[in-house]
Amino acid sequence: MGGEDVSHGSRACGARHAAKTVNMQSLNFEEAILKIVSEDGRYEPEAYTFVQEAIYYTQKALGRHKQEQKHVGGKELLKGIRDYALDMFGPMTATVLSEWGIHSCEDFGEIVFNLIQHHQATQSQSDSRDDFKNGYDFDEAFRKPFLPAKPRVLEPKPSQPRIIGKG
Repeated sequence: MGGEDVSHGSRACGARHAAKTVNMQSLNFEEAILKIVSEDGRYEPEAYTFVQEAIYYTQKALGRHKQEQKHVGGKELLKGIRDYALDMFGPMTATVLSEWGIHSCEDFGEIVFNLIQHHQATQSQSDSRDDFKNGYDFDEAFRKPFLPAKPRVLEPKPSQPRIIGKG
């Protein structure tokens, strides 16, 4: 799956005129997301923006900069999504994703294919929703990295000797 070359104008900084420039592609992305959410209300709009950003993150992490190299397979994307989410949200990752309606890797697949259906991401012939099935367990991926490495074992307090028959 590949992301379209969409730049999000609201995140641009630098030149003064950047704030005045309306990026039609960004506007189209935002409009597409609103349309998707109105048709399929399972996920919040932020989930779609996050997945689109995760596609770019994964392409960059894999060194896929040229248009013909940008395709990312489902399993590669799941790893990229996991890494990007942990970088972005740290120990709050599972909570944030849950708030957006994302509870499994299959949800990422549904979001990706909604983006594809609305021309906000591209698909190869081999891409399938099945690529997102059984990807990883959310607790393992998003909670376990923040648990203590070794569980603390509490030592029992030494008991006081009881004196029987004192008197």
